[in-house]
Amino acid sequence: MKSFNTGTDTLTNSVTSISKFGFWVICGNNEYFIAFKNYPAFQNASVEQILNLKFLSPKQLSWPDLDVDIEIDALEQPNGFPLIFK
Repeated sequence: MKSFNTGTDTLTNSVTSISKFGFWVICGNNEYFIAFKNYPAFQNASVEQILNLKFLSPKQLSWPDLDVDIEIDALEQPNGFPLIFK
């Protein structure tokens, strides 16, 4: 018996939710929380600016309107990246 793909992936790379504490980004099968206290460049950003998310590579997120880039590794292992963006 041969298996066939029955549809397309429904997961997309995007911002999924925004709260007063930060926002969630889904990348493939993973979801990451980006806290405003750790990334203050987003605190005064508009919803439109936060939603304008680009992927520079599979491991790098970019918000061109805010001139902010974040590596996925920094979200997965924050202790390995002790410097806080200011």
